[in-house]
Amino acid sequence: MKRILILALAAGALTAGTLAEARPGERLRERLGGGQGRAQVAPAPGKQTLAYGADALQQLDYYPAQSGDKRAPLVVFVHGGGWKRGSKDNASGPWKAPHYTQAGYAYASINYRLVPAAKVEQQAADVAASLRYLIDNAARLGFDPTRIVIMGHSAGAHLVALVGTDEQYLKGAGLSFANLRGVVPNDGAAYDVPRQIAEGGRFMNDTYVQAFGTDPARQRALSPTLNAQAPNAPAFLLIHVQRQDGIAQNKALETALRQGGTPVERRDFPGDGLKGHMEINRSLGDPAYPATPVVDAWLKRVFGL
Repeated sequence: MKRILILALAAGALTAGTLAEARPGERLRERLGGGQGRAQVAPAPGKQTLAYGADALQQLDYYPAQSGDKRAPLVVFVHGGGWKRGSKDNASGPWKAPHYTQAGYAYASINYRLVPAAKVEQQAADVAASLRYLIDNAARLGFDPTRIVIMGHSAGAHLVALVGTDEQYLKGAGLSFANLRGVVPNDGAAYDVPRQIAEGGRFMNDTYVQAFGTDPARQRALSPTLNAQAPNAPAFLLIHVQRQDGIAQNKALETALRQGGTPVERRDFPGDGLKGHMEINRSLGDPAYPATPVVDAWLKRVFGL
């Protein structure tokens, strides 16, 4: 079982939800800051759980900026889980909400409908619908609806990259790329779906086929790299660890975005396999983790701070 999990992650599919299932005791200790010599992370105050749609999974957790600034920018996080599992409750990691709300941002972590009950197209539509709900309620919740960044890990990285390169999902919610300041895909590896299926190996083939089907046209339509011709969301920050498929997929997306005239930065960090894939999500927001100051500096630039 351990070998299968490690090999499957090498193809880019396991996320925080999967790790919670595979190693619940270790996951709980690390969330509480134990076992690694880290201080316990205090939860961010003021969380509200809100419904942005009628389905039970169309919910989000919203945290106001701890500064009390009612015009704070907003960071929206989209969890991973191979498009078929995961949750806002365990996939955001212990650091993000406290870190970003202390930094002066509002923060939201969303759930979305899961495969196979829903299609990937509906998941991208859910990301857009959650943004529509947040923007419509910005005055009540207390943030600036003109300064929003979407961030996602693993399958969530694919979804935010898709929403940031194919405007149909935002348009379906009455929005556009102009409603975003930027996109932060975190350690995704399915930005070019046909290539990922071809190179991902047999352990992930069933997951990819379940999510994207076997129709090459549909696979291409769901590939951010193949949709990155202009227009796109205003800016991208691609972050990833040293997984072979992740490196190749992030470099290809970077190239496609540049060719489309979209400002993009790509930064890689130490770590590979299961441990690295989980660490870049779990530890983002930890001031000691090297990706945290990189993302912080980028957010300040795109938010104009």
